[in-house]
Amino acid sequence: MTATAGRDRPSGTTARTVAQAKVNLFLRVLAREASGYHQLETLFCRLELGDDVVVRVGVDGRSLDCAGDVIPPEGLGPTQRNLAWRAAVAYADATGWPNDWAIEIAKRIPVGGGLGGGSADAGAVLRCLNRLAPSPLSDDALIALAAPLGADVPFLATRDPMALAWGRGERLLALPPLPERAITLVCFPFGVSTPDAYGWLDEIAPRPRAARLSVDALSTWVGVARVAHNDFEAAVAPRYREIERALEELRAHAVRVHDATSVTMLAGSGATVFSICDTGPQAMTAVHGMSLRLAHTRTASRVVAVEVSD
Repeated sequence: MTATAGRDRPSGTTARTVAQAKVNLFLRVLAREASGYHQLETLFCRLELGDDVVVRVGVDGRSLDCAGDVIPPEGLGPTQRNLAWRAAVAYADATGWPNDWAIEIAKRIPVGGGLGGGSADAGAVLRCLNRLAPSPLSDDALIALAAPLGADVPFLATRDPMALAWGRGERLLALPPLPERAITLVCFPFGVSTPDAYGWLDEIAPRPRAARLSVDALSTWVGVARVAHNDFEAAVAPRYREIERALEELRAHAVRVHDATSVTMLAGSGATVFSICDTGPQAMTAVHGMSLRLAHTRTASRVVAVEVSD
């Protein structure tokens, strides 16, 4: 397919960035809509860990090259199911540009663990295309374009390291970044089905009550630690002894090292468990011979900028 004359940048125009992972430091699942979707209230925090994303325009055809594990949703072919690909299609459909592109992704974010890897890639593609576009979209328009792709994508299409989000993730309030801290990720060789997690959560009545959020309280790690909460834990952890054990061990470790501002929770709907603690554990006890991997990174105080080259 040939690009429309005068619309694309010169051949070889390239944008690259890091699609940073995220954790939810607060996640409350609200009422289920008639459509089946649930409203959310959440506090997003980006991590330094991320996938490398490169987007080229002014090329012949459309392509996606992804190195590493990818778990696309059911229903379409492997490429068309990839969120990064769908983001590029959405941008092209909405703006009429570009006709063609080449996307390259080097995966580093653990897949299927609630860290937003696929959503981060989609957000990075949107940011890259908008940086290259002859007529870039406004920030609000880019968020609106990202919303149908998933509840995490709007935040991950912004340049904000922290934000509160409501609804389906499209209502965002950027917050000043907190000081960077060490974070340990406990990664399992399995994922948790998000639809299943929502179904299990709907079975819990009444749900545990979460603290009310105050923007002022989120200006320090002490304040975040006081309100840290994830509704999915009550539904998911009892069904996976491995997850339950990881939460117990990480919380016990924070007590042993006297870190009163530690935050240990399930990441999204799971299966990854994370602990923000200034002295992270170097080993964990596996359950029933289950293999698990510890990944060490930091929370992010900035979002990696999009770099452009010809």
